[in-house]
Amino acid sequence: MKFLTVLAISILAAQAAGAQTIQPPAADTLHVQMKEIEVRARWANDTDRYHYNQTKYYITTILPYLNAATKTFNDLRAAEAGNEATRRDRKKLEHAKEDQLRTQFEDEVKQLNVTQGKLLVTLIARQTGGNIYQMLHHYKNTFTAIKWQAWARVNGMDLDKKYYPDSEPMLEQIMYELGYPLPDCYRVK
Repeated sequence: MKFLTVLAISILAAQAAGAQTIQPPAADTLHVQMKEIEVRARWANDTDRYHYNQTKYYITTILPYLNAATKTFNDLRAAEAGNEATRRDRKKLEHAKEDQLRTQFEDEVKQLNVTQGKLLVTLIARQTGGNIYQMLHHYKNTFTAIKWQAWARVNGMDLDKKYYPDSEPMLEQIMYELGYPLPDCYRVK
């Protein structure tokens, strides 16, 4: 009851004093550019610190393969965007890029452990904005994509998984520290 009385008195006082209502600005949205801050983790225990350092070591190990795969994918995407090339020319470029990657990195990639392989798949999805299954389906064929997805499932991976930055905060922190900010395809427009 007291609340209603106070509310009624304040409304009457505002009307009696000739109070003016506040008009919103012409634009209903205010854009402010804020300075970027760095957040550092505090470790709950030594196990968390070890896991973080091990993941960072694995990522630095696979960075050359990640950079090569991302560059190759971007080159293929750029070739597709330029419509002057025929389908046959694009297929030749795809095979040439595949052969180049295979001769350059095949032996080293075969030596990666399962965790490094999972990280490589995840980070390729992060850097390209797609996933490995879609790439295989698009650049190779459906059978190849299904074959590698089955192999990945047997080994505890999923090539058709989309990358969500919010679900991988430790991975995002490590990539940021290594100089790989979140790609533009994940930024809100």
